Amino acid sequence: MTSKRLHWGLLSTARINRAIIPRLQDGDRHELVAIGSRSGEAACAYAREWNIPHACATYDTLLERDDVDAVYIGLPNALHAEWIVRAVEAGKHVLCEKPLVVSIDEWERVRDAAARHGRIVAEAFMYRHHPVVDFVTRLVDERRIGGLRSAHGTFAFWLSRDPDVRLDPGLAGGSLWDVGCYPVSYLVHVAGAAPARVVAWQEMGRTGVDVSTHALLEFDRGFVAHVESGFRTPLRTSIELVGDEAVLRVPQPFRPQPRASVALVHDETPQTFEVDGPEPFQGEVDDLAGTVLDGLPQRLTLEESGAYLATLVAIQRSAREGRAVEVACAGTAASWRRHGGDRA
Repeated sequence: MTSKRLHWGLLSTARINRAIIPRLQDGDRHELVAIGSRSGEAACAYAREWNIPHACATYDTLLERDDVDAVYIGLPNALHAEWIVRAVEAGKHVLCEKPLVVSIDEWERVRDAAARHGRIVAEAFMYRHHPVVDFVTRLVDERRIGGLRSAHGTFAFWLSRDPDVRLDPGLAGGSLWDVGCYPVSYLVHVAGAAPARVVAWQEMGRTGVDVSTHALLEFDRGFVAHVESGFRTPLRTSIELVGDEAVLRVPQPFRPQPRASVALVHDETPQTFEVDGPEPFQGEVDDLAGTVLDGLPQRLTLEESGAYLATLVAIQRSAREGRAVEVACAGTAASWRRHGGDRA
């Protein structure tokens, strides 16, 4: 590819597109070419609303376009794997909303297709593209809180809209897949590996998906994390990392502002740090462009996404079976070990 601009198509008219479209229409690294929908009428209306040059009446029609290099997939969770693989087979690079997929088998299909066709697939955890995450990880690595002992991660809010795809079991709905994946991914990233085992509890709603999940994640070397997700409380998002010398608190971990804050607390005396960075949605599309156009390494690799996925799958299984479950990463992310599990 000789062009230094990535030409994009949107697969679906999902609400999340509203955060992505301005980033693809503002800058010299991206060009938004086409929108694909399940109906020509919807695609045309959306293209007019958002000033997108081309409207495609089917997803396949969009994938057939030679002027599209990459697609952003904002479809419901259960459809991610199918359309990632179809996009890759059509020669497109992919940025797909979290969770990337919802089973180990799906992850392996995506991994194999990406390798076979030489395409880049990235999971759209936009918060990972703000430097505050690197700052937090560096403080932990430098033992500014001492040895990492425990952690708490929360993402919960009141979901009042019904019907909603997030409440549909046929589309892999539920609070764990929708928002619990955020604290799981954050804590697995900080730890540098998936946990060894998990134990979890879920409250099931009337539609058959979890409306709240609590999970304990047991990592190597005595590090234990508590993750909470839910659709039945006021909005709460936080990460707290507890060491044997100090505590790190991240008040807005999953949608950091351009100037994000972190509190390092020694004996109830906080030291506040502010970290400046780009808008995270811009960061995730720029990261894919850098990988595709410039050969730069991905910030969030398929192997790391596999570690998150293996943890989420184990949490679901533990809650269903009422017992502790070992996290099986051998077929997914055994090679992704930023720290090699080395925690003192």
